[in-house]
Amino acid sequence: MSRIAYVNGAYRPQREACVNIEDRGYQFGDGIYEVVHLYRSRFVDEDLHLDRLERSLREIRLPMPMPRVALRQVLHEVARRNRISEGLLYMQVTRGVARREHAFPTEPVPPALVVTVRRIPPYPRDIESWTTKAITHPDLRWARCDIKTVNLLPNVLARQAAREQGASEAILFDEASGMVREGAATSFWIVDETGRLRTRQLDHAILPGCTRAALIRELDAEGIAYETGEFSLDDLRRAREAFLTSATSFVKPIVQVDGAPVGDGGVGPVTRQLFAIFARHVQGGDNRAA
Repeated sequence: MSRIAYVNGAYRPQREACVNIEDRGYQFGDGIYEVVHLYRSRFVDEDLHLDRLERSLREIRLPMPMPRVALRQVLHEVARRNRISEGLLYMQVTRGVARREHAFPTEPVPPALVVTVRRIPPYPRDIESWTTKAITHPDLRWARCDIKTVNLLPNVLARQAAREQGASEAILFDEASGMVREGAATSFWIVDETGRLRTRQLDHAILPGCTRAALIRELDAEGIAYETGEFSLDDLRRAREAFLTSATSFVKPIVQVDGAPVGDGGVGPVTRQLFAIFARHVQGGDNRAA
């Protein structure tokens, strides 16, 4: 069956879908995107993703392409037409089509909206087979990483560097201070050498991860202590455990960084517990956070 995409008001076979060559997302990266996990026909943390979409659009002074209720209908219709109940949905909003000039179009143009979906394997059951390796990499991105923009070239280069070193993620750090920020496409956590669960505080230097936020809600509900604040590369290298969170990583243990084992090189007890907690969240919904 041909995959179906939504492009600017029409559902089309994906092989026939296209955007104008003067779309500002194509020419300038002038746009915002979101990726949402679909589990048993339910979008996991849907409101968190739509809230972040609206916030990112406000930050670049771009209106929503349609009211939220209508956008929800489009997202679910794309999933329905593709007959996908377990997958990843991608949505992208750009400033639309206009003559190529760096400043915003002088005459308003409609925002452009593209939505696609693809199948993925179900939530992993075996955490031992869900581990990964990472490298550290200087953060070369711009100063507003809290906006989920389609400008991802530094992230692409960091991920490529990880792949070339036999890893799947690059942990970005500030070269001046040596402080860890986040993964190239994930939020990053450690259990430090004293046993504290830690992740960086939110500010302009990192993306406010929706899976990060959902996990924090679960930690609060379970009474599990954690800290948000800066930590260094040295803290990372001495950590007992490390893991990633994202809509595609869920809770993903890191067992090696820069070729050296994290802790004893296996899945630690805190990560194992949080993997199970988040599996329950994905499978049962976020009822307690409503």
